[in-house]
Amino acid sequence: HTTKTRTPPQLPAANNSDNNTIDNMGLWARYNALLEAQPLLTKALTSFTGFTVGDILAQNFVNQDGKAYDPMRTLRLGSFGFLVHGTTGHYFYGFLDSKMPGTKPQTVASKVLIDQTIWNPIFGLMFFGYLNLVEGKSFDDYKKKIQSDLKTAVMGSWAVWVPAHTINFAFIPPSQRLLYINSIQIGYNVFLSFLGNKKVDGEEEKEL
Repeated sequence: HTTKTRTPPQLPAANNSDNNTIDNMGLWARYNALLEAQPLLTKALTSFTGFTVGDILAQNFVNQDGKAYDPMRTLRLGSFGFLVHGTTGHYFYGFLDSKMPGTKPQTVASKVLIDQTIWNPIFGLMFFGYLNLVEGKSFDDYKKKIQSDLKTAVMGSWAVWVPAHTINFAFIPPSQRLLYINSIQIGYNVFLSFLGNKKVDGEEEKEL
């Protein structure tokens, strides 16, 4: 008798959307692998990306001063993300999670309160101080900037980060905090970039 050869079942061809999903999952897996192997560097690079994109958006879509795009300004903001935001965020949120673990409502509320009443003003001082330093301005300029814009930065942060950090501390895994923060930070950085580069009253006259 003759033996019938079975034809192996044909798998459906993957479409472009399936390939994109696989690619995205691959990127996510690689990001998480980097996060586990080099957490500090990965978070610093994540913050570098967030601040760089935020300033590019600010210069192209928010600023209405008619000036040409300034790549050095973007570099200053990006370097702040890499050198300061990513590194200090890594240690601060790691410390906060170690001292106040869990996602109980009281714990989440306490973390948000600490973040917004203690870390938020400290962050503002570091942000304006870093820009003041890399722009070669004086300590007197720094004090004027703080008097002019720190309160605006802190109160603007409350509107965005109180609800954002409530979600952050309640639902986001500790290792992913900086990625989640930077996802929101891209939009918030547009505001920070504008505020960080806003002239203080009297500065225009001094430059003339």
